[in-house]
Amino acid sequence: MRFDAVTLFPEIFDAVLDYGITRRALDRGLYRFKSWTPRDFTDDPHRTVDDRPYGGGPGMLMQAEPLDRALNAIQQDLASESLMPWVVHFSPRGRPLTHQRVMELKEKSALVLLCGRYEGIDERVLQRRVDEEISLGDFVLSGGELPALALMDALIRQLPGALNDADSAAEDSFANGLLDCPHYTRPEVWQGMAVPEILKSGNHAAIAQWRLQQSLTITADHRPDLLAQRGLSKQEQDLLAAHPPGAPQKKAVRDP
Repeated sequence: MRFDAVTLFPEIFDAVLDYGITRRALDRGLYRFKSWTPRDFTDDPHRTVDDRPYGGGPGMLMQAEPLDRALNAIQQDLASESLMPWVVHFSPRGRPLTHQRVMELKEKSALVLLCGRYEGIDERVLQRRVDEEISLGDFVLSGGELPALALMDALIRQLPGALNDADSAAEDSFANGLLDCPHYTRPEVWQGMAVPEILKSGNHAAIAQWRLQQSLTITADHRPDLLAQRGLSKQEQDLLAAHPPGAPQKKAVRDP
């Protein structure tokens, strides 16, 4: 998979390229990344990429021409590898990013991440060059780089070979339409709170059922909308009825 970012601040992407799972995936050749700055596609000595908006108002807008030229250069570069770009712009008006959409975008061979700054981008670029707009939520950020990092991280961890344990991605929150269950590690007792006995039983079937029940209850408590979208099997309905949201949960047990 290849990522190309159109950004005024390419250094921000070091957060993905230089650390953790995403760095290891890069070293393993699971994806490639290239940044492009609109300033390299200007004609004036000051490398101007912004100007005042027509109609007045605060702030500045990113100009159409440098962005268009940058996108043209990316398209030509991708064409040399027989890759088709899918251009994503990050905006509050975009479709909220979900796990399902991440899995769909994983099938794209080349994603172009168009990162706006200032008050935004000339609308004509968005209409002519953008395939999809994505939002991380109902709030405003200073630029598109942070959403681009979030999308890259979510995508890269789904690439085969990115995680040391392939089951990790399959058990993430949202992977089966539910939030994840609680997890515990050593020590067995911490600050008077003990690990649930079921997790130490060695009964894998019972543990799997406990984890499903916990996921169902947590999802019903925190994100009931996910259950409405997903639907429940008869077994899941029975588990949720036995442990409804808001009921006392046997989480970690406190020692006296």
